[in-house]
Amino acid sequence: MSDAVRVVWDDALTSYDFGPRHPLAPVRVELTMALARELGVLDAVELVGCAPAADDELGLVHERHYIDAVKRVSKTGRPDLNAGLGTSDNPAFAGVHEASALVAGATLAAARAVWAGEAEHAINVAGGLHHAMPANASGFCVYNDPGLAIAWLLEQGASKVAYVDVDVHHGDGVQAMFYDDPRVLTISLHESPRTLFPGTGYPEETGIAGTAVNVALPAGCGDQGWLRAFHAVVPPLLREFDAQILVSQQGCDSHALDPLANLMLSLDGQRTAYQELHKLAHETAGGRWVATGGGGYELVQVVPRAWTHLIAEAAGVPVDPETRTPDEWRAFVRQRTGEVPPLTMTDGRNPEYRDIAQGFDPADPIDRAIMATRNAVFPLHGLDPMP
Repeated sequence: MSDAVRVVWDDALTSYDFGPRHPLAPVRVELTMALARELGVLDAVELVGCAPAADDELGLVHERHYIDAVKRVSKTGRPDLNAGLGTSDNPAFAGVHEASALVAGATLAAARAVWAGEAEHAINVAGGLHHAMPANASGFCVYNDPGLAIAWLLEQGASKVAYVDVDVHHGDGVQAMFYDDPRVLTISLHESPRTLFPGTGYPEETGIAGTAVNVALPAGCGDQGWLRAFHAVVPPLLREFDAQILVSQQGCDSHALDPLANLMLSLDGQRTAYQELHKLAHETAGGRWVATGGGGYELVQVVPRAWTHLIAEAAGVPVDPETRTPDEWRAFVRQRTGEVPPLTMTDGRNPEYRDIAQGFDPADPIDRAIMATRNAVFPLHGLDPMP
């Protein structure tokens, strides 16, 4: 299904590290790459390095005074609360600019490869820092690498870019950067802002001409409801928008085991979402797909398996869910974390959903969330909101 696929990786990406007690532990991407390597998934891709994003590149989405502030913190390790650095979410640390610029550079390298036709799909599992704002850090995010990739693509001449964010938290930073730009369609499926950070992402936040799309799902939503919502909103909008390239943020903190949120997806439901996005990239964006990681705070049981499935799906070599995790990887997990690793690549679920076209139930909170989004944005795209 796919031509050349690139995975952008440098061991130095693990330097994006807020400290030993912070939820966003870099071991999660280290374990992901180790699992993908042991399963042979990386044999099916081109593994390439990256360079830090330059200041003028970061300046496509961030204010210069903010970049300068991050650099000052980077030199001293001292907080700058005006820049959002030095909080419990975003602790200040020496080297923060270099670490953050490298993550941004990795996603930029992925975007460059796809735009130049050097790869059909490209992935940066260390990226997806979607909460960073133009002038401040937020929600574990210093530089907004998905936003940077989109801005760079527009600068290169892309007429339309579609962004789909499946992180459990609203993709507020990316939405804010392109809220009034009709060339960028941002779609975020997330837990309701009534119950989860960042408190934004209501269906009424529609941007210019309906190009900001928000599906705010109730706490407790699992595979069936999430996939129902995805299919009710994402495919019709992507087909209508007709973008030249798809950028996605693949946060896996929607999993039932994630300690920071309240959705109930399984690994198998998430894997199904990867399959659907892969198909939609080919159907609606000429196969051009840039994917990043994102949130995910169950560091051993969820993140490595989820993003190994993502890489495998993009590479066209999907991993059988019943596959056992390699002995070498399990030993590495115990050595690095002291935790008991998962034995297989599945949670043992077989995700199914009922299509909204078969009718909706106004008493069902998931269906109410779906219809709130469709009613808010579908007419702005010339689509009928009714199933």
